[in-house]
Amino acid sequence: MILGIDIGGANTKIASDDGTLIELHYLPLWKNSKLPETLLDIAKRLEPGKTGVVITGELADCFPDKDAGLSYIIDAVNNAFKNAYFLDSNGVFLTEKRRSIAAANWMASALAVGKEFGDCLFLDTGSTTTDIIPIKNGKPLARKTDFERLKHGELVYSGALRTNIAAILKNVNIEGEISRISSELFAITADAYLLLGIISPENYTCDTPDGAGKTIVDAKRRLARVVCADLDEISDNEILSIAKQTMEAQVNDIKEALLQVCEKHRIKSVVTCGLGEFLAKRAAQEGGFDIISISEKYGMEISKVFPAYAVAQLLRDHKTPLK
Repeated sequence: MILGIDIGGANTKIASDDGTLIELHYLPLWKNSKLPETLLDIAKRLEPGKTGVVITGELADCFPDKDAGLSYIIDAVNNAFKNAYFLDSNGVFLTEKRRSIAAANWMASALAVGKEFGDCLFLDTGSTTTDIIPIKNGKPLARKTDFERLKHGELVYSGALRTNIAAILKNVNIEGEISRISSELFAITADAYLLLGIISPENYTCDTPDGAGKTIVDAKRRLARVVCADLDEISDNEILSIAKQTMEAQVNDIKEALLQVCEKHRIKSVVTCGLGEFLAKRAAQEGGFDIISISEKYGMEISKVFPAYAVAQLLRDHKTPLK
């Protein structure tokens, strides 16, 4: 088996090259990281022949800089797997640490999408971020670092689970009155989409802001705090309205970036994927784009871990001998 691994700051995702094995592990690197132990367990259980790896977790603020983050993650991978190859932002597999390995999971996905679907904008909304990658003639044209991609609309730091509501909304309309909101980390997008019935408690795979549960009542309580209210001060309809306004603002933010990238590259076809594919689809629909859905073609489970699946396939099909 060839295994693909996508190591982010919050989640580590794995997939086999044939898509029959898929796992998602919530492993926040900044919080008593269990990454080395988990990778050792995966290697022992699965014994892959080769392992392709993409990394975005080097940005976690537990590391003093990206180089330190890369060193920690690469050492953990090499300690667990015998034949590990790291895909970089140039689309090259490497066996030694280089800065170009940082934040390159989008490259694996974009190369796989470009090969199958041709010219398109690849739109991947995950738990934390949204990638918008222009692809022409099978080649990704995105900038090579998160810093540059943020400046050009190719990276939107907004996702379906972990994004602070206060980072999306500046105010909310509560039954005709405009209310400012608290800037505290009281509620996240997972709370809004749990309340709206878009995700299930099982899909709420990150920590809750208050450390409490993942029930509808828990989500309501957290969303009420966004406007500094308790459940006896605000109605269910008002809380539901906050959730709906969160989604509307998030879709608009992603759509604006999508249109920004489209304006430069003149591509009207979008390929959507990710745990937050429902946001990607809606943003693309409202922007008037033609849509190809990874979840509809491969299934939602592969869509959730697509960079891991893509890097496994790229490694399987790699023509140049790997040392």
